[in-house]
Amino acid sequence: MLTMNKSFLLGAFALAALTACSPKADNAGQAAPQTSAPAAEQAAPAAQSRGIDMRKEDIGGDFTMTDGEGKPFNLSDLQGKVVVLSFGYTNCPDVCPTELLTQSDILKQLGDQAKDVQVVFASVDPERDTPEVVGKYAKQFDPSFIGLTVTGDQSLPVVKQQYRVVSAKVVQGDSDNYLVDHTAGSYLIDKNGEVAFFEPYGTEPESVAADIRSLL
Repeated sequence: MLTMNKSFLLGAFALAALTACSPKADNAGQAAPQTSAPAAEQAAPAAQSRGIDMRKEDIGGDFTMTDGEGKPFNLSDLQGKVVVLSFGYTNCPDVCPTELLTQSDILKQLGDQAKDVQVVFASVDPERDTPEVVGKYAKQFDPSFIGLTVTGDQSLPVVKQQYRVVSAKVVQGDSDNYLVDHTAGSYLIDKNGEVAFFEPYGTEPESVAADIRSLL
């Protein structure tokens, strides 16, 4: 019974974190993802909230994607640092840039401790986000940020499953013009490569920085 309840709660958590990148006036077909994120934000006021402790959950793990230089990148290469991992895409109109700006602010708040923290932005839109595109995009927010995408036989579905990330393409008129609704927020991964906290989208930088300090 405990296992069943745990699975149910984790599934609900993933859906609650799904943030629509579509304008609010979009059609009713996208209603579920659009309404989930605001409800979660109302339940936990960003200015007061701290991350959700994930250390007892079966979530995360190593993966291989491709960095901005076109080279294979293993998450395990960052062991010894606290990793701030988020998922999104470069054509995201508001959620992703807001998240990355927040992460840039977090590093500033950490001061000298920022040298032990690495921000990683993983694309859920490999059709458009080539290594060069996602690499340059991430570094616009901070030169130290790492942008990743999948190439070749690398599997985005496997990575999404590991981190319970949900994403869905929303076509805007033609197949080349689309948005991607996706799980928003970021994971804090400790120095041993284990997921420690999930920080919901909209959490104040001060709160995230406090959780990061607890892992340093």
